[in-house]
This record gives sequence, structure tokens and C-alpha cells, in this order.
Amino acid sequence: MVRLSVNVNKIALLRNSRGSNLPDLVQVSKDIEAFGGQGITVHPRPDERHIHYADVPKLKAICTTEFNIEGNPIPKFMDLVMQNKPHQVTLVPDSPDQLTSDAGWDTIKNKARLTDIIAQFKEAGIRTSIFIDPVEKMIEGAKAVGTDRIEFYTGPYAHGYANDRAAAVAPYTRCAELCNEIGLGINAGHDLNLENLAFFKQNCPGLAEVSIGHALVSDALYYGLSNVVQMYLRLLK
Repeated sequence: MVRLSVNVNKIALLRNSRGSNLPDLVQVSKDIEAFGGQGITVHPRPDERHIHYADVPKLKAICTTEFNIEGNPIPKFMDLVMQNKPHQVTLVPDSPDQLTSDAGWDTIKNKARLTDIIAQFKEAGIRTSIFIDPVEKMIEGAKAVGTDRIEFYTGPYAHGYANDRAAAVAPYTRCAELCNEIGLGINAGHDLNLENLAFFKQNCPGLAEVSIGHALVSDALYYGLSNVVQMYLRLLK
């Protein structure tokens, strides 16, 4: 089945809103794994508005599944990853003040930079993934820079799902088939939810992992965290 990695940024955001340790980010992450979650994802940003850099070693210490750190590879982020050595690092081309990730890498324009960064992480034994749009030339560029996987930016799919889900998923299907041909692993994330996840999974051959945070935490307000993790897992079987 496709693995479910739960992004706990919104748990940290809720905690930070009161300046306390409620909810306890570490305990919630433990519970997510106990409920069946198959990975924990964090995306620390330079302003630390949700995940704090100090949270990362605490989460790495308790994670029993897979730990994934996302972010723009600025020097501070590079140091954080090297010091904590997650199972996977996902490189995202965010600006420092960006609200949320909304575009993938230009793997052609950034070829030299990505090649150097990915080589450093792979030498440290860290699986690498890069955030990318479903564009064939960018997929080919991803292969050229040496990444192990790509993570599809699925925002456009989610936005187009209600109007024409077949058209919305078509670019991802084509690019997934290309990934399978050239030996790139496939992850996906952004705006995937209980409504659109199953169709995406069915039409993305070779999909290995999804990272879901905002929608899952929002659903937990209604259904409870344990139930919601199981609901997402059922869609991925």
C-alpha cells in the first residue's frame, strides 16, 4: 500500500498559539504512529511559525516509522538535516515568508545547486526527494540531479478535482509513468484529502508515499485523530 506520512506542522501551530506545550507535539506524533501512521513529516520554516528547529531532534528521537524533514535548503536547514539525519529529506523551493508551498523546483535552472545539495545528503545516507510540478521536462531534470524520489505538488489536482477530475489527474499519470520508466520514486502532497485522495492514488502508478497535514488535522476536529488516520489509511490500501 501507499505509505501515509502525517505532517504535524498544524499541531505545532496550535501549540504555539498559546505559548505552551498544549497540544504536546511529541506525544501527538507518538499517537499518530500508534494509530497506524507510517511516517512523521515536519516542515520547519525560517520564522519557526509552527515547527521549531528545536522540535526536530525531539521528534527524531521518538519516531519509530519514517521521519521526513521538508524545507528550502538554506544553510540553516542543511545543518538541521545533517545533524538529525532523517530517513528522508524533501527539498522545497519556498521563499522565507511564503505562507505554504505552491510550486515545484525548476530542475533545469537549478541543476547545479540541486546536484550539489542532493549529493551531500545522499553521502550522509539520507534519501532525497524534491518537490516538483507534473511537467515531463522537470521530471527528466529531477533524474539528472540525482534525487531518489520526487514529490508531486498536488495543489492543482486538488483545485481541479471538482470540475474535471480526469483532466486534473492526467498530467500526474503521465509524469508518474515517466518516473517509473526512468527509475524515480514517487511521493505526493498538498491539498490531498478524504475526497480526492483515492482517485489520485488510483491514477498515479508507482505512488509510494503521501504527506498530508492540513486536511488530516482539520478532519480530526470532527472525527478524532485515531479515526481519521484509519480513514486515510483505508483510502491508500
